[in-house]
Amino acid sequence: MASCFLPSQGRAAPRHERLRRRTDFTACYDRGKRYHSEHFLVFLLAGDWTAEKTRVGLAVSRKVGKAVARNRIKRLLREFIRLHAALLPPRADMVTVAKKNAGSAALDLGRVRAEIVPLLRRMAAIRDRGT
Repeated sequence: MASCFLPSQGRAAPRHERLRRRTDFTACYDRGKRYHSEHFLVFLLAGDWTAEKTRVGLAVSRKVGKAVARNRIKRLLREFIRLHAALLPPRADMVTVAKKNAGSAALDLGRVRAEIVPLLRRMAAIRDRGT
C-alpha cells in the first residue's frame, strides 16, 4: 500500500491531509479532546467532514529545544504517522504537540510508537462507545 508520507522519496503529505491554518489548529485546541502521554499531547477534533482521511498537524515549540532537536521530533512524528496511518481515526483533525521534556529525552521511533499507539487505541475505544 502506497502512503503519502514518504520522506525517503522527498514527498510531503498532500495538502488535504495536513492542517495548515491557524484557525484549524486553534479549533483542535479549543474544542478537541485531549490525550496525553509522557512526551506528547494529542488533540482530536472529530468532525463530519466529507473527506475520509484525518488531517494531521504537528506542533513543536522552541521550548522543546534547539532546531536540531525540534526537527528530529517532527521527523519521528511524521514517520510514525506514515507507518500507522491505518490507526488514525477517520474524518477528524488531529494535532500532536511535543511537550517540553521531549527534546531532552532520547526519543526514537520505538518510544514514539509506545507512547502514541495507546492514545490512538483509547481514541478508537471512546469513539466506538459513543456510537
